[in-house]
Amino acid sequence: MENRTFTAEEACPRLDVFLSEKLGVTRSAAKKIIDGGLVTVGGKPAKASHPVAAHEIVQAEIPAPQALDLTPQDIPIGIVYEDEDIAVVDKPQGLTVHAGNGNLTGTLVNALLYRLKSLSTINGVVRPGIVHRIDKDTSGLLVVAKNDAAHLSLSAQIADKTCCREYLALCEGIFKEDSGCIRTYIGRDPRDRVRMAVVPKEKGRLAVTHYEVVRRYPQGYTLVRFRLETGRTHQIRVHCRSIGHPIVGDPVYGIKNQKFDLNGQLLHACRLTLNHPRTGERMTFESPLPPHFVRVLDILERGAKGKE
Repeated sequence: MENRTFTAEEACPRLDVFLSEKLGVTRSAAKKIIDGGLVTVGGKPAKASHPVAAHEIVQAEIPAPQALDLTPQDIPIGIVYEDEDIAVVDKPQGLTVHAGNGNLTGTLVNALLYRLKSLSTINGVVRPGIVHRIDKDTSGLLVVAKNDAAHLSLSAQIADKTCCREYLALCEGIFKEDSGCIRTYIGRDPRDRVRMAVVPKEKGRLAVTHYEVVRRYPQGYTLVRFRLETGRTHQIRVHCRSIGHPIVGDPVYGIKNQKFDLNGQLLHACRLTLNHPRTGERMTFESPLPPHFVRVLDILERGAKGKE
């Protein structure tokens, strides 16, 4: 068994929801661990329905991750910055971040094992160095920890919102407001456990996304900059769908008949700001839009000029 300890950064309506997000497992899998008497809150056994208060300490005994023989692979990735503590990676669209069920090769972790001499071990053998994730079909920046001290610092920055993550997305339809904030609760979609959805407060976790319109296209699309205040699974994609403006090309939350022959959503992690875990220096990294995104914007720009 592996002992894991978490401190709740904010209140969560249910223990199973809290644990599923922390462990990266489904809510039902988290409930099985809780029902097995392997989880305590504040040192006392708790039920899956127990509301977790801010700053409460949750301890869980879980099966240690199976030792996987992850193979270093020479997969093209862009390393924007690297020193002895961190690496900032510009992930291409289509690359999964880490190994999962039946998926032990062809991931960002395989590429990192090939290129970097060391990675943090806090997330175990499956996710070495991985502090935060972006979806397979989302491109752009993420920071990787090369040692455990850096990992703990970066995780704390994400939790206390001093690490700023910004994205650009092309959305269906025309946004009416120039800027705004989407504030909902996100949890597993009760009709499809693979998807996430906006759910009632008692069944999800608070998700806050700020947005600012960059460009409106007369063909019925809007280029939008998003800033995450929280970091829930599929947060921007779910929020865009919830307000009637799904991201163009999104195979899960978007419209079926998209027009641009895309292999995934036009969502790009364009800007990342953090404090260096050793020096405290405030650092900002930027990534230009990838070619597949630029191609669509060029089509829209040409069409927009024709309508002027």
